[in-house]
Amino acid sequence: MDVEAARMVGAGLAVVALAGVGLGIGLIFSSLINSIARNPSSREQIFPVGILGFALTEAVALFALLIAFLILFK
Repeated sequence: MDVEAARMVGAGLAVVALAGVGLGIGLIFSSLINSIARNPSSREQIFPVGILGFALTEAVALFALLIAFLILFK
């Protein structure tokens, strides 16, 4: 197998994590909207936790892209 082909396969496998990140972000905001719709007065306590969950989940996506770029351009 050519080294360039192995790099492409490795970068593709590293980007597979983005599917999980998309699913996780969807679940976080789905739960956030559902909980605020059930109890609107709890928005001040729930919203910062939802944003924190979003930021931590998005960090996984950035790490996956970083690994993919390191594999491709090194």
